Order: sequence, then structure tokens, then C-alpha cells
Amino acid sequence: MSVGNCESCVNYVYDEDYECYICEMDLDEDEMVKFLSSSFDNCPYYRLDDEYGVVRHQM
Repeated sequence: MSVGNCESCVNYVYDEDYECYICEMDLDEDEMVKFLSSSFDNCPYYRLDDEYGVVRHQM
């Protein structure tokens, strides 16, 4: 699944040192420009941050 909504991605985390949200993936130069300009559509690293996915799997 490729989506551009970073706020719902498991790789988009809060960094206490920088006091802001960052993407934990190693982006290349072109991907970083898109990420910083908020135009990162169809991200190949997107994974839905679904807290209840494990619970549903156990049922």
C-alpha cells in the first residue's frame, strides 16, 4: 500500500531531541525533498500505524 499521509504511518515518530516529528526511514535526496515539501505521495515505505492489528490477529 502506498499512501502519502505521513501522520498515520508507523515510521513517522516524534523525536524528543529535535522536538518534532520525523520519518525514520532512510530517504534518498529526492525523497527527502518531497517529504520536506509535504508532497510525498505514494510513499513506498508507508505502513499504517494500526494499534489494534495485533489484537485482531490474536482473535
